[in-house]
This record gives sequence, C-alpha cells and structure tokens, in this order.
Amino acid sequence: MSDPLGPSGPSGPSSGPGMTAAAAFAGMRRVSPVVFKAGCPDCRGRFELAASALRLAIGATSRTTFYSFTCPECGSAVRKPAGERVVELLTGGGVRTLRLHSTV
Repeated sequence: MSDPLGPSGPSGPSSGPGMTAAAAFAGMRRVSPVVFKAGCPDCRGRFELAASALRLAIGATSRTTFYSFTCPECGSAVRKPAGERVVELLTGGGVRTLRLHSTV
C-alpha cells in the first residue's frame, strides 16, 4: 500500500500544484515549552526554568557531571550534581550540553 500523504498529496497526482502551508500545519497541536523545576540553595526559592536557562556539563565521572543556572530570584550562580537520570531528562528537554575532556 502506498503512503496516502506521499509526494503528490492526499488526493493523488491530480490534487493540484501542491499543499499549502496552512494545510500542512492544520493537524498539528501546539507544543508546550519544556520547563524544569529547580531550587536555589542560597535564597531557598523554588521556581521553573526553561531549557535555555540551564547548562549541563558532562564530565568523565559523576563528580564532574553537573548542571548550572542563575537563580532568577537572588541572582546566585547555582551548580548541582547531575546523575544519569537528570542527564537524561535535561538532554531530552533540550538543555545545552558541554562535554568536559580530561587533561590526563
């Protein structure tokens, strides 16, 4: 069976010059941006951060793997350890990642 939405559109080769942008996006739902819950150890504030507000650094060991952000309430630079599950969630959510190389 051929793909019903193949190169010539849903109606086959006689469907006209092509699909409009409005038709192409008509069935799509709006996707909510990913947000992460976080807390500041300095001011004890609790808040949600967009993926763009976080940075993930992946090192050679669990001691050198962490995520960081700036507290939106007090402005402190916050750095927290990131285990395997946290790394998975942050990378899946679009957080920018930096791989740290050892100098040994």
